[in-house]
Amino acid sequence: MTDAATDAAADAPTAEAATQRVNRAMMDRDLASAALGMVVEHDDPGHAVVSMQVRDDMTNGFHITHGGLVFALADTAFAIACNEDDNVTVAAGADITFLKSTVAGQTLTATAMRRAKSGRTGLYDVTVVDDHGDTIAEFRGRSISTNRTF
Repeated sequence: MTDAATDAAADAPTAEAATQRVNRAMMDRDLASAALGMVVEHDDPGHAVVSMQVRDDMTNGFHITHGGLVFALADTAFAIACNEDDNVTVAAGADITFLKSTVAGQTLTATAMRRAKSGRTGLYDVTVVDDHGDTIAEFRGRSISTNRTF
């Protein structure tokens, strides 16, 4: 292994550990995600998986999961994926497409992946699936890193 490859391999666990430290600190203060019962399943730089069980109080007047709560789940996965260092990174914009409804008792899982990052901006896709693995929503988030640090 070359010196450059050795250095890169040595830095990889450090970058992952730093990302996890930042994300854990962020999630420890995220009262909204905690109140919704979200669970962080995975948090690597540029990649996150978050799950949430739909409760009765998360449904709308049609007894299906409220779209705003599906968005909140996707947004949380997005936030974890895009906070890769000590700089606070926030949403510059996001949109969602709903593909299938769900009901109370189901578990939703959002998987966020970085698609592009350039300078202070990033682009992330989040797929939300139900407990059968069916895609229920696709979310695209645009991030911007601030000068604030954790």
